[in-house]
Amino acid sequence: MAVRLGYKNVYRDPGGYPEWLEKGMPIASAPAGQAAAAEEPGPSGPLDGWAMVWTLLGIFAGGMALNLTPCVYPLIPITVSYFGGRATRSGKDLGRLVAQGLCYMLGLALANSALGIVAALTGGLMGAMLQSPVVLTAVASILVVFASSLFGLWELRLPGRLTHAASKSYTGCFGSLFMGLTLGVVAAPCIGPFVLGLLTWVAGMGSPWLGFLVFFTLSLGLGLPLFLLAVFSGQIERLPRSGDWMVWVRKLMGWVLVGMAAYFVRPVLPGSLGIHLIAAVFLAAGLHVGWLDKSRASFRAFRSVKTGVGIACIVLASFLIASQVMRGPGVDWKPYSSEVLQEAQRLRKPAIIDFYATWCTPCRQMEEVTFHDASVVERANMEFVMVKVDVTKGGNPLHAKLLREYGVKGVPTIVFLGTDGKERKELRLVGYIPPGQFVDRMAAVTKPGN
Repeated sequence: MAVRLGYKNVYRDPGGYPEWLEKGMPIASAPAGQAAAAEEPGPSGPLDGWAMVWTLLGIFAGGMALNLTPCVYPLIPITVSYFGGRATRSGKDLGRLVAQGLCYMLGLALANSALGIVAALTGGLMGAMLQSPVVLTAVASILVVFASSLFGLWELRLPGRLTHAASKSYTGCFGSLFMGLTLGVVAAPCIGPFVLGLLTWVAGMGSPWLGFLVFFTLSLGLGLPLFLLAVFSGQIERLPRSGDWMVWVRKLMGWVLVGMAAYFVRPVLPGSLGIHLIAAVFLAAGLHVGWLDKSRASFRAFRSVKTGVGIACIVLASFLIASQVMRGPGVDWKPYSSEVLQEAQRLRKPAIIDFYATWCTPCRQMEEVTFHDASVVERANMEFVMVKVDVTKGGNPLHAKLLREYGVKGVPTIVFLGTDGKERKELRLVGYIPPGQFVDRMAAVTKPGN
């Protein structure tokens, strides 16, 4: 389950490491008790600082884009006629229309935000499950299956009675609230797969507040265009006519799900293969939706939009590949052994022990960013003995002993040993830390007199 230390994201196993070791299961990440890592907070998660703003803007844009899918777009004239029939030129009736429109958006927001809160509250269970390679692979497979439905390989349909009950019309603010609450049912064949992927992501974060915020933002994006069209119903004739372009939007959403599948399966893949997989998804999506797909539209801007999306995807794929190709060498790690630590003491060198697992996202972030930073690598290879304890599989008696000896409850945990072989507990790290802050800790452990 995701917890927060300052601004850091780490994972915590509520039961601690003994149960993990007995079952041979992966340990989650460190608990809040390791307070040393909180002294110098640094951003790492997708919802920190400006990253939060851009992530929520992206979710808001995704909610707006869902209005262009084939299942949602036909609801636009129904919504406009529902609200437009109540609009007159008098300010009083216009105010009532706005109030009902806000109730409509509130209903939509309440329905989706409840899903986000439930997913976040179960984050302890789902978060632990999402550390298993089997579960990660299964989640990715489900997302790909749903993506195939958006590509048109099969259709997801709801029972007719359920759709009919959800689409009934009621008057007043209650009617508007009910329409918002049930819009997700009517539009489920298109937005359901997208929402499922978002639910899985929110559950991994484990924060009910963030779950509410994410889905409330999605609901605003989904409901705002319909609300504006209801208020300005006289502009309905300016909407683009339905056609193949809606199918193109649906395929684009399918690629979003494929990208999320690649994100979830990435911890299972060795080395940088996960980054290459995500880059391949961007490249394939760009070629498909940008040029290979033959969807057409009656408005001229559609071709420019297709080309722009295709170019953007290819640029992102190129950036990911270039970041891997141009990345310098990483830290030269040695597997743990008592002989390695004895050699460090003999050479009067401090040592750094990294408790790591391949399925741990902050661990991989440390490896790919911090431990490939030129300043960190240079100092580590010249002044330190770098030791890696890989607890990915679990069940190793030596690792169990080390976890007990150093009091490690989760990964990533980074232990700094002085030249005398004793731990500098005030420097212990739990969770991700940027290269600059890591160099500061390296300097502290090598400072004369320590």
